[in-house]
Amino acid sequence: MSTYVYGITAASHPAPPEGMAGVGDPPLPVRVLKAGELAAVVSDAPEELRPKRRDLLAHQNVLSEIGAAGCVLPMRFGSVAPDDDTVTSVLGERAEHYLERLRALDGKVEYNVKGSHVEEAVLHRVMAENPDIRAQAEANRQAGGGSYDDKLRLGEMVANAVKAREAEDGAQVIRALQPGAAAISEGPQSTGWLVNASFLVDRDASAQFVDAVEKARQEMPHLELRVNGPLPPYSFVEPGPSEPAGTTAGADAGTG
Repeated sequence: MSTYVYGITAASHPAPPEGMAGVGDPPLPVRVLKAGELAAVVSDAPEELRPKRRDLLAHQNVLSEIGAAGCVLPMRFGSVAPDDDTVTSVLGERAEHYLERLRALDGKVEYNVKGSHVEEAVLHRVMAENPDIRAQAEANRQAGGGSYDDKLRLGEMVANAVKAREAEDGAQVIRALQPGAAAISEGPQSTGWLVNASFLVDRDASAQFVDAVEKARQEMPHLELRVNGPLPPYSFVEPGPSEPAGTTAGADAGTG
């Protein structure tokens, strides 16, 4: 049977609470596989694994429980290995890497920050900053709205200016929050977000980081910033002992 992997810990890490269950319907018992100085918290994998709310929460609950007792390298939801032997084999092969990551991530959490423009506010800002756009808008107004080509030209000018503003604002958010982070992992670009980044933060400095996000909101009122955390440091752990990409459910339990 395939093996579902929740996370990796030191072999000396306290065992999960007796009777803990994870993903599956009914929930499957959680167990520990050890290899040298490392251990993997696992369960049998359900025959059909989908990113349903029940299983996403079960995955997070297991990580929360074991993370409360010390550092854990969290695997993303849907990390499945062919069997237990594959898990222990990978732990042995990549022991140096995982041990280094456990040391580096001890006492740290992840905050994911996403940002987007407030449409009306950024349009006002673009108009205020760009005299060419203002001139074209005024020319169109005086011409009773302008021709189709004039309207198209104005629309393209505004769109290009907003796009440039997105890049500048995204970089500014990163700069504003970078001092409070031990590391930054920028997520994939997606429609609607001008910044999507995860920050590795000392657990004891969490309040200061959240304060920095609030300060950035105040200084950039034309942005909407969303912060999610504290989370296990998903974005700072390389893929673990699971099958190649595309063979698992693949949903992200950590950065919604």
